[in-house]
Amino acid sequence: MTFNIADLQRRMQGSLQTLKHEFAGLRTGRATTSLLDPVQVVAYGQSMPLNQVATVSVAESRMLAVQVWDKGMVSAVDKAIRDANLGLNPTVEGQVLRIRIPELNEQRRKELAKIAHKYAEEAKVAVRHVRRDGIDQLKKMLKDKVISEDDEKRFAGDVQKATDKAVGEVDTALAAKEKEIMQV
Repeated sequence: MTFNIADLQRRMQGSLQTLKHEFAGLRTGRATTSLLDPVQVVAYGQSMPLNQVATVSVAESRMLAVQVWDKGMVSAVDKAIRDANLGLNPTVEGQVLRIRIPELNEQRRKELAKIAHKYAEEAKVAVRHVRRDGIDQLKKMLKDKVISEDDEKRFAGDVQKATDKAVGEVDTALAAKEKEIMQV
């Protein structure tokens, strides 16, 4: 049994990828197709992601266009977007829904910044869980006499460096998202 720092780093990167995906869903006043990622449409008797019944594109800097493939699904897609609690109101034009992205007011910007902080803290907690798993694995290997104390200390240092790097990346991503949200 050998210690695999690369596996821990991969798991830490997974936490960062999840964070970036969550950040993509936060509305910043600019149109982005990922804004509609959380929308689930009830279609053909089941709930499915919007991108499985329509094409989402950025029509202008502050407008999204949703091209619904099946004419009978237009009202279901319209309802799903309105019910998704994103504060968006589509305008139906045949099989295309146009969604104007409203300007964010100061209070909403602050709320979004708080949500971004919450996501970042969840990502840091996930990274720390991975660190704890790695340290526990090292302690078990030491106890089972698979590695020496020196190796355990060296690997523990590597785990801490990987943790510090991942937490730094979370902080960097948060700072970038906060700047994007607070820009007027």
